[in-house]
Amino acid sequence: MIRVLLADDQPLIRSGFRALLDAEDDIAVVAEAGDGAQAVTLARQHLPDIALVDIQMPFVDGIEATRRIAADPQLSAVHVVILTNYGLDTYVFEALRSGAAGFLVKDILPEDFLHAVRVAARGDALLAPSITRMLIDRYVSRTPPSPAATRSLDVLTPRERESVVLVAQGLSNHEIATHLRISPVTAKTHINRAMTKLHARDRAHLVVIAYESGLRPMIERG
Repeated sequence: MIRVLLADDQPLIRSGFRALLDAEDDIAVVAEAGDGAQAVTLARQHLPDIALVDIQMPFVDGIEATRRIAADPQLSAVHVVILTNYGLDTYVFEALRSGAAGFLVKDILPEDFLHAVRVAARGDALLAPSITRMLIDRYVSRTPPSPAATRSLDVLTPRERESVVLVAQGLSNHEIATHLRISPVTAKTHINRAMTKLHARDRAHLVVIAYESGLRPMIERG
């Protein structure tokens, strides 16, 4: 059972998402929050698998709530997914850097929303990869790669670097395996080793590191 925490300051939005999620046999909404501070408190109480967090909320916004959840060792298993009204909200990149596993646009189709929740619960792939790539591209186009971050990639093997590039394209482990002509288990091993070497919290953080460290040209060509 996938346990979900909903955090949005609009009750109507929360009720709509709750009705959609609770109708599924494998998903249950365990708590609702109206602001970011309450979301963090409820996350500690209920330990959900997924926290769906609106990016704009009163008192404590979604970015700060994400940062607090990601910084709490007891909440390391909670995957934060940001909810936004805008596909290219400039705050989303900061949310990813703060520890979000990905994000969803609120006008997403119901079936895509449910699929995304299940994907996030697996921790398998970054959500909305095409929009995420545009967001990160917009950010890094104004920000040159960090020399220190670029040097950090030297710890990766060539195969690990290839795998990171494909993760940044939004590919799943099975898709990466097909692309590199290796087994899914081997693909997962390459990705996990890259995450360990680069101190990435999750796949979303790995994508941020990839773009900030200068892998962006490789990603664009890929």
